Amino acid sequence: MNPVAFSIFGLSIRWYGIIIACGMLLAIILSSYTSKIRDVNYDELLNIVLISLPLAIIGARLYYVIFNFKDYISSPMDIINIRQGGLAIHGGVIVGLITCFTYCYRKNLKFLEYADVAAPSIIIAQAIGRWGNFFNQEAHGGPVSYSFIKHFPMFIQKGMYIDGVYYHPTFLYESIWDLCTFFILITILKKSKRPGIVIVSYIGLYSIGRFFIEGLRTDSLMLGPLRVAQVVSLLGFIFWICSLIFYFRKKPSK
Repeated sequence: MNPVAFSIFGLSIRWYGIIIACGMLLAIILSSYTSKIRDVNYDELLNIVLISLPLAIIGARLYYVIFNFKDYISSPMDIINIRQGGLAIHGGVIVGLITCFTYCYRKNLKFLEYADVAAPSIIIAQAIGRWGNFFNQEAHGGPVSYSFIKHFPMFIQKGMYIDGVYYHPTFLYESIWDLCTFFILITILKKSKRPGIVIVSYIGLYSIGRFFIEGLRTDSLMLGPLRVAQVVSLLGFIFWICSLIFYFRKKPSK
């Protein structure tokens, strides 16, 4: 599989970057719809997105580099080279939410309302972005037999056939989980007016899927014997459950 889509003046444009960009573009377009559901100011939301996106990419990269720092000691310039992958979504989400909170605080806006309408956009961008991993042949799981992989479409089989071995298409598992989460979040956004319920549900639902899928991956960021993404996912799930208990014990505002 060729990870390069085309070249311009000798510069290779990789599918990874194209797909990530498409995910971000769709997320921005979708936010114009979700902002109407909660009646938040789309212009302000767009300002948040335009500020958060570059910072989130930096956060995603730094998060990845921190847990792989030994790989960059001898070639620090590679830290800024993200064309071949190396973005950790947890780092991006954390920095993005911090940026959103800071902007809302300074502008006297309701952070939870803006975070709620952004949540479906975040998860749909993730669902699309995982296909960038497919073209890079990364973020896959351990080896599997042909009798297992043959149930997948042929292009998935070919993409997961690396150096003579078939691998779990974990990028696909997560993309499907993210897509299902997207529809759940949209439903919650329409049905519930409780501020914060959508963003915490995003954290919880994504954490559930990521915890189990991460256990199949071979390229996990590690902290000693622990998979970092599983630890963060477990914390995210606990946070979600505690938030739901709080929300449903609290009487909704009239």
